[in-house]
Amino acid sequence: MADTPWLTIVGIGEDGAAGLSDAAKAAIAAADIVTGAARHLALMPDLVGEGKAERRPWPVPFESGIDALLAERGRAVVLFASGDPFWYGAGTSVTRHLSPDEWVAHPALSTFTLVAARLGWGIETTTCLGLHAAPLTRLRRHVVPDARAIVLVRNGAAVRALAEYLSDLGFGASRMHVLEAIGGARERHRETTAATFGLDDVAHPVAVGIVFAGAGAVMPRASGIEDSWFAHDGQITKRPVRALTLSALAPRPGERLWDIGAGSGSVGIEWLLADPSMQALAFEADPVRAARARANAATLGVERLEVIEGRAPEVLAGHAPPDAVFVGGGLSHALLTALWTTLAAGTRLVANAVTLESEALLGEWHAVHGGTLLRIELAEAVPLGTRRGWQARYPVVQWSVVL
Repeated sequence: MADTPWLTIVGIGEDGAAGLSDAAKAAIAAADIVTGAARHLALMPDLVGEGKAERRPWPVPFESGIDALLAERGRAVVLFASGDPFWYGAGTSVTRHLSPDEWVAHPALSTFTLVAARLGWGIETTTCLGLHAAPLTRLRRHVVPDARAIVLVRNGAAVRALAEYLSDLGFGASRMHVLEAIGGARERHRETTAATFGLDDVAHPVAVGIVFAGAGAVMPRASGIEDSWFAHDGQITKRPVRALTLSALAPRPGERLWDIGAGSGSVGIEWLLADPSMQALAFEADPVRAARARANAATLGVERLEVIEGRAPEVLAGHAPPDAVFVGGGLSHALLTALWTTLAAGTRLVANAVTLESEALLGEWHAVHGGTLLRIELAEAVPLGTRRGWQARYPVVQWSVVL
């Protein structure tokens, strides 16, 4: 264990040394190595004491520089990062490899804070996202008329792609505040709409403040969103049953789901939509359906759905254990036995059955292990000649139990 931190993480803004605290300046002056993006090093030309420190540009991609940094334990190292290193910054990427006594940080104002200050927006009511290396679809659930968001993107091309994405969703009327090099001498602020975006000289670093406007579809937040949000071949847990299924699964922040027989991936995707900290593994034997589930997750901005091709129970071995399991397809005595004998006590299990055989199986297991056995019968009003009548769906039997 180190007696004193060997690594100092210094957040810097576009104003360079002028925005640093005395403690940050002292750490830089005493450093053996100063590292960071080439842009960051260029902002700090005069703060290396007597030419002592080695300037070491950080490689791209960022993760490729971690091992070289860790190899310098025992030397005084300063790592430059943008603004607040722990708000969509480099801080956690580095410190997860270190013990708490190995590092200290001196953050600067975040880009989100500076943008909000320029626009007069309350950060507590504004969605803030770092999309440097993340898909634009991560923004999807936040696209609501009159809502606001601040997003950090890689470059001018990404700003154009953002405008096109919003227009394609039916939100071309959204106001876009394009802010370049905020906080420095090169700062520039321009306004446009997504539909009329025509800026071809947007410089890095860039942030975009958005006020959403348009008549496009808004993603519901409650469980059981319309089936039309998912591409599927009919192998999907339909909306009313899905809502009851998610209620029985009872997602809690930070938990992991196993979605067995995932089909379109709808249950796993809605599990992930419940909270950004959720995790889900979807197991699907059909490669076409597996690909479709991946595509649905990407479209709805939940790229954290891990789709695994294979047939249960064999495919389940070796994966991180779940907090909850949903069996939507492939229900069998062998599968239930494997789950019951391998999963930890306290794991929540929900299984849906449609066929007489699978209903009987759930009835047997309910008689032995308890839990709740629910029969779901739904009917929908449809035209019947010149009038209307009820068209019944296949009943679903749902077993929910805590192992």
